[in-house]
Amino acid sequence: MKKKTTVLERVYLTLFMILLYTPMVVLMVFSFNSSNSTSVMAGFSLKWYAELFKDGATIAAFRNTVVLAVISAVISTVFGLVSAVGINYTRSRYYKRTLLTTNNIPMMNPDIVTGISMMLLFVFAGTLMHRQGVLGFGTMLIAHVTFQLPYVILNILPRFRAMDGYLTEAAQDLGCTPVQAFFKVTLPQIRPGVIAGAIMAFTLSLDDFVISYFVSGPEFQTLPIRIYSMTKKRVTPDMYALSTIIFLVMLILLIALNVIQNRAENGSLRNREKVAK
Repeated sequence: MKKKTTVLERVYLTLFMILLYTPMVVLMVFSFNSSNSTSVMAGFSLKWYAELFKDGATIAAFRNTVVLAVISAVISTVFGLVSAVGINYTRSRYYKRTLLTTNNIPMMNPDIVTGISMMLLFVFAGTLMHRQGVLGFGTMLIAHVTFQLPYVILNILPRFRAMDGYLTEAAQDLGCTPVQAFFKVTLPQIRPGVIAGAIMAFTLSLDDFVISYFVSGPEFQTLPIRIYSMTKKRVTPDMYALSTIIFLVMLILLIALNVIQNRAENGSLRNREKVAK
């Protein structure tokens, strides 16, 4: 029996949603302002979007952000898939719990602690190798893969629990090697989790500022760091336009992630119903 929501709960939820999304609505409205005022709406215009795409530094930062997000998402997805397979087929419960606990630590650790510790590690490694200016694209890539990996693993592991473990054994009994059984049977079953993990890794990379700020170098700047540097000066509507674009991209990715997860859950439910019948 479903519990009905009370009037007070609806009012609270409505107020919460208003407080949460009103700032974004105001930001999006003023991104179309025809004047450079950030408080008075003078008229509708796409002027600041045009100004934004004329800003070479911002376009370069956007390109760096997308390249970093794609590469780190691919690497973390591959490593996360391999790690999830290893954790799933680990027979020792104590060892499996230890691995899962270790996997959860980076997600619980504050970003500023992770960023500072990784910066000190990279600087120390650079000192040992007698290299100056070690911080840059390479260090940011390692850092992004590090904090994305736990989320990818946690997206894939539930798919192993939802699938029928006897399917892989049946494929091997029919002549498939373990590798063939994985790619022909196991991987299609866990594909929604892999895709969801990749999308989440990509989203986390686009959104990250704190860790990227500590491990970035002067020659490689991402979009969140670029936005932070813009806030030190007078805020202009082109920053509103940039924030609007980022918000819409993140919204689309999150909707796609939820759709994939819902389809995966519905597919698992239908499979269980067929097995039950």
